Amino acid sequence: MKTKHFLSITDLSISELKTVFKIALKTKKELKTKHANKPLLRNQTMSMIFEKPSLRTRLSFETAMTQLGGHAIYLAPSDIGLGVREKISDVAKVASGMTNIIMARVFKHTTVEELAAYSAVPVINGLSDLEHPCQTLADMLTILEVKKELSNLKIVFIGDGENNVAHSLCLGAAMLGMQFTCASPQGFWLNQEIVKKAKKYSLKITLTSDVKKAVKQADVVYTDTWVSMGDEKEKEKRLSIFKPYQVTQSLMKLAKPDAIFMHDLPAYRGNEVASEVIDGPQSVVFQQAENRLHAQKALLIHLNQKCTSLS
Repeated sequence: MKTKHFLSITDLSISELKTVFKIALKTKKELKTKHANKPLLRNQTMSMIFEKPSLRTRLSFETAMTQLGGHAIYLAPSDIGLGVREKISDVAKVASGMTNIIMARVFKHTTVEELAAYSAVPVINGLSDLEHPCQTLADMLTILEVKKELSNLKIVFIGDGENNVAHSLCLGAAMLGMQFTCASPQGFWLNQEIVKKAKKYSLKITLTSDVKKAVKQADVVYTDTWVSMGDEKEKEKRLSIFKPYQVTQSLMKLAKPDAIFMHDLPAYRGNEVASEVIDGPQSVVFQQAENRLHAQKALLIHLNQKCTSLS
């Protein structure tokens, strides 16, 4: 059987996405009620390759492997020197020869693609410059928990559309029958290849610079930092450009009364979101953060079933 990788949210079919959500809800309930999960990944080991630092990615994957009976090995940038000290292809061959699955959090999407090309075991994109599919799994799981459905809901992303979170969110929303709107300043719109890919699933995708119009009747309002890792040199310029795109209480009032606010964290209160919103009653950001653990457990279990090397 061909090795199943997860580099993009679209690497899962629509039915596979729904299966992952079912597994996530089941394992989450199991953990909450029995305080333990079945050790479905006993004797399995994950290589966790990090070029970028992270709180939620490391915590969620390492905890997921432990709670499923497996083990995760953290590999810091200084441990490997990916693409500098060691060729990416060599790292993939060594890691897949010793461990059962690879998770990589990297700068360039081409890095996870090259790891997957030379790996004999599943490679998971823990974040790249193009996509953040694991975040979208957690996001959709959270929306499903709160709203009890996904199809026909309107989700609005506000801020930097050239953002890996926005890209995966657009694709995931299209796959699951949601209306997706991205409100961004001119010059910061979604990658057109991502939009083209998303429109193969749904035409309910809107790009606009009118943030107030975008938020009207929204079920979900989502934002992310205006200055991602790698954009620090443009910080002052970005803060000025994106200022009109801050999610405030007045902006949230344009959405549906029961709309929820989402952010993948870390958040910069006073920039992309007002404290009153992210720390207010409509915010689900910490439920969303916790669901990284549950969604990724489900992904690991699913990939385990899909790959003969993990059976």
